[in-house]
Amino acid sequence: MALSGSWSPKLGLDLRGGTTITLTARNATGQGGVSAESLEQARTIIQQRVDAIGVGESEVATVGNNQITVSVPNVAPAQLQEMVGTTAQLYFRPVYATAQVTAQPTATPTPSATPSSSADPSTPASAEPTSGTTATAAPSPTESVNRRPAAGLPTAAPTPRPTAPGRQLTTDEALAWTPTARDQADFEAFTCGDEFPDVPDQPLITCNREGTTKFLLYPAVINGDMLTDANAGVPQHQLSWIVQLQLNDVGGKIFEQVTGALAKKSEPQNTFAIVLDGKVVTYPRLTTAISGGRAEISGSFTQQSATDLANVLKYGSLPLAFDLSEVSNVSATLGGEQLQAGIIAGLIGLALVVIYSVIYYRALAVVVVASLVLAATITYQLMVLLGQSMGFALNLPGIAGAIVAIGMTADSFIIYFERIRDEVRDGRSLRTAIETGWIGSRKTILIADAVSLLSAAVLFVLAIGSVKGFAFTLGLTTLIDIAIVFWFTKPMVTLLGRTKYFGEGRKFSGFDAAHLGAAPRRSPIRRLRASSPKEA
Repeated sequence: MALSGSWSPKLGLDLRGGTTITLTARNATGQGGVSAESLEQARTIIQQRVDAIGVGESEVATVGNNQITVSVPNVAPAQLQEMVGTTAQLYFRPVYATAQVTAQPTATPTPSATPSSSADPSTPASAEPTSGTTATAAPSPTESVNRRPAAGLPTAAPTPRPTAPGRQLTTDEALAWTPTARDQADFEAFTCGDEFPDVPDQPLITCNREGTTKFLLYPAVINGDMLTDANAGVPQHQLSWIVQLQLNDVGGKIFEQVTGALAKKSEPQNTFAIVLDGKVVTYPRLTTAISGGRAEISGSFTQQSATDLANVLKYGSLPLAFDLSEVSNVSATLGGEQLQAGIIAGLIGLALVVIYSVIYYRALAVVVVASLVLAATITYQLMVLLGQSMGFALNLPGIAGAIVAIGMTADSFIIYFERIRDEVRDGRSLRTAIETGWIGSRKTILIADAVSLLSAAVLFVLAIGSVKGFAFTLGLTTLIDIAIVFWFTKPMVTLLGRTKYFGEGRKFSGFDAAHLGAAPRRSPIRRLRASSPKEA
């Protein structure tokens, strides 16, 4: 059972289905532990990425000293893992050489300034990505890289390359780089899937994300810190999705200088690669310098993949590397069953309260029923409004909080009614007892509701996860109970006390003397007649 329509509250993860993943953090360099500051920074970035998906009740929280849990409703596990787990290290690197990768290569091409043609590059103003999928986390670099040696070279393992973050080379330094014999040998021996450290001041040997083309790349000329914005969209008069990148002033000048220099070279050195997490996303061919600091990644993107890539790039790189520790998925069917069970439990509780009220308070139970109906209506409307305005989502603990509110609203009336009974027993008239009973009972009602509000506030601050939903709903319904009892229950009891049926305490009204526990009071005339000698 699920609510539908525009005037419905947002449902939480446990009611409409979704995914919860647990990420375990580690230092990206492999040295040192995980600091609390880095973990919180990573949590903030992941929260921004998840919020960009545009779903309600997304929740990102740190657990312990090295874990982050991410809970998002109605998002596929694979999409969520790719969105939050990628480190998003972005570099622009000129291409020195490319080579096609086959399933069973018979020979390894030798890199040169004009090797075999690369995958169909794009026009100068756009980049034809080799993949339109979202970014995935790159393997962490290792301290030594063992690969097959190139033919005719010694079989000894190559000297380990630097893995620690290097400095950013100047544009002239980067463009002046030339490969050594070791670089060419490693390029020949490299196979897609091998690990190679992605250090900005060193060359990079890598593949595209499908593993169909491998690259020998210059040191980085632009890094992700120079990226100020990334957006996905469909350009005017086009049908394909693209990702537009905007660089800052420094990055824009470097980009113009690099693209101008590369445009004068022959293939494939007139291309530059956009490298995300150690994998080539795209490598456009250049024929002229590109000014303005704007670049485009275009190709076989879908709306989802282009949006995901733009969000990952927009919100920056993670300061830590993460391993996926646990994935749990709640199906929409299971969530619907839980929602149905919660609604049934609430209706049963409401029915029991109404039955008790009718048995004990007779016709006066109309006040209890009307108060409960009004409280339920206001609660529902506020949940809808809060869901649309601030993303509040109703979860299973929240339904439990709403069920507790049924008892709170009925309890407020019980306190008031019992106080009226005490006043009548003390000899006051019914109308007077209604007013004096309210003065005495409202203090008790406010104290009881204040305790509930304090409990809800403490629980909301200290609790994590879906328990916050219970605390929020409990606090909301407590405030509603105060408003109902002050501006509806008491005025309604006063109004009924002035009617003939209730005011005269007729049978089954709930205000009859026998039910209130007080003997009927006779008028002074009747008392005089009963005491006269004639009647005696």
